[in-house]
Amino acid sequence: MPKPFRFSAQVQQPMSGREWAELARKAEGLGYSALTMSDHFGDQLAPLAGMMAAAAATTTLRIGTLVFDNDYRHPLVLAKEAATIDLLSDGRLELGLGAGWMISDYEAAGMPYDAASVRIDRFEEGIAVIKGLMADGPFSFAGTHYTISEHEGTPKPAQRPHPPIIIGGGGRRVLGIAGREADIVSINANLKDGRGGPETAPNLAPAVTTQKVQWARDGAGDRWDEIELHVLVGFCVFTDDPMSMAGAMAPAFGITPEGALHVPVGLIGTVDSMVEELQWRRETWGISYITVEGPWEEFAPVVSRLAGT
Repeated sequence: MPKPFRFSAQVQQPMSGREWAELARKAEGLGYSALTMSDHFGDQLAPLAGMMAAAAATTTLRIGTLVFDNDYRHPLVLAKEAATIDLLSDGRLELGLGAGWMISDYEAAGMPYDAASVRIDRFEEGIAVIKGLMADGPFSFAGTHYTISEHEGTPKPAQRPHPPIIIGGGGRRVLGIAGREADIVSINANLKDGRGGPETAPNLAPAVTTQKVQWARDGAGDRWDEIELHVLVGFCVFTDDPMSMAGAMAPAFGITPEGALHVPVGLIGTVDSMVEELQWRRETWGISYITVEGPWEEFAPVVSRLAGT
């Protein structure tokens, strides 16, 4: 049974508190389920403060991260911050967690950029620590990277046993972890190079997306039907001539123009064609949760047509 569509707007650029509150209320009014933020050191609002301000300005809008970098905060600290936000927002947090990928952030902070295998090992431990501290009772953990000794994580979040956890990835190992540990699995590009440049385009082709969904499914096992599949649409263009743009994009992805219209991180066309394309993606891959980065206000008619269906 397909899950109903829901949508979030990804917004994080700096602005005043009044403007941020108005933006959050507008997203809520346009039918968006959530407002999400990334976690980088560039020109953006910090996600913890930004999410709380958005929650305080709204009543139903959920707030989330795509995604917290495990290396930037000790998981005990993040568990406490996240539980606090969930409690103060009356249970509206979606907790996005990741192993970290953007090498420029690490360089700016003078942080060591460990091999992907090490970052993912540390990330796995971080998930266990966060879940353990949000659960009832004192929690202990002895890992390679983290040690917790009989600590009672407080406050407890409003959502039990923890807020919905989002884990995204483009590689087999991370998607397997996502299938096993996450409530929401985000299908991303494989960003193993740490740059996220044009070289990642072939990794976003429809056939590769099918493989990624299978990796997550393999990790999930019997809990697959409980998982919500998500994608961040970073390229959304309204046009009456989608094939011209798809034809220009296709060589970068190594696919046909028709195939380029199915690249999950992009949407090109009219409101009607976008509605049909999202329905096709849900039928084909099971993706029902869509985050729009860019023209989220212009995208509102698509949200109106599909949200909750």
